[in-house]
Amino acid sequence: QVQLVESGGGWVQAGGSLRLSCTDSGHTFSSHLMAWFRQAPGKDREFVAGITRGGGTTYYASSVKGRLTIDRDNAKNTVYLQMNSLKPEDTAVYYCAAKTGGISDNFDRYDTWGQGTQVTVSS
Repeated sequence: QVQLVESGGGWVQAGGSLRLSCTDSGHTFSSHLMAWFRQAPGKDREFVAGITRGGGTTYYASSVKGRLTIDRDNAKNTVYLQMNSLKPEDTAVYYCAAKTGGISDNFDRYDTWGQGTQVTVSS
């Protein structure tokens, strides 16, 4: 069972950086594809980035490609989201999520979610 806890959110000025972490307290982290989603007020939850079980392949939404980087450390049961060159439109609650099988940008395909961490980018 995967149990996810995010950390690392906060407030930053435009152009700044944050690093989000998501740790699994369960015992099956390395068997799950991991992803980050975000949800801004009044908007649907959207896919941000995903990484395969071994970390060999990553996927990004076009809006974040080149600025955000996902990686994982299976020895630490942790997935990260390095966020650089942040923009006000990146403001949202960020969630990590886990699923078995292949990548999907559809949040309905993910089995387990963290509680979310707020990221606020001021202009």
